Amino acid sequence: MKKLGKLKPNMFLVKTIVTSELIREIADKNQVKLYDEYTGFKWIAYRIREMEGKEKYIGGGEESFGFLPYDKVRDKDSPASICLICEIAAWAKDNGMTLYQLLMKIYQDYGFQKEKAVNVVKPGKSGADEIKAMMENFRNNPPKSLAGSPVAKIKDFKLLKETCCECGKVTDIKMPATSNVLQYFTADGLKVSVRPSGTEPKIKFYVEAKADMKSAADYAAADAAADKKINQALKDMGVA
Repeated sequence: MKKLGKLKPNMFLVKTIVTSELIREIADKNQVKLYDEYTGFKWIAYRIREMEGKEKYIGGGEESFGFLPYDKVRDKDSPASICLICEIAAWAKDNGMTLYQLLMKIYQDYGFQKEKAVNVVKPGKSGADEIKAMMENFRNNPPKSLAGSPVAKIKDFKLLKETCCECGKVTDIKMPATSNVLQYFTADGLKVSVRPSGTEPKIKFYVEAKADMKSAADYAAADAAADKKINQALKDMGVA
């Protein structure tokens, strides 16, 4: 779109708060506005509705791989997404690349990031009480560091507050509602999100880590380095 002159200043993307920050890197470097919303496509649809007539939606998705490339369906749309990935594959071929090689180029241009989600099941009434206690403990006793990197920023979507750990400054988070979600961001770009499931007896952990990748040959090393950070962060959060 940028190359064809079709990318306009009023266009925007949407992702959910637990979805890869790689999308933010792509949006920022191409001067496209990005909105962060809660998990679930209803929140992506909410943002489309809020911006209707003011800004133009050009894509959005969540960590569960749902994607919506247009604004007609207002929910995850696999047929339209299949058409889009076919167009991307055709573009890649025209430019002498496979889809895999294009993905490697994205990592080189915008930075390598890896995500992992872990569900801890706590069944029954005692499990629900345990999940509640875990969330309160994380809220009242946040980690100082994760995977060897100091926690630089904390977001609490139940209180709608963002805290800078270095300076202590607290700012408001603008969201349409509150949600029992905590996020920790470290100095080296690690992100850990914690939330109880709204439908199942689970507490969910989403971890994302960055790693250096200057060429496709570095992929295996970057993947292993990010995986090591993720596993250590989970241990630091008390998740075996």
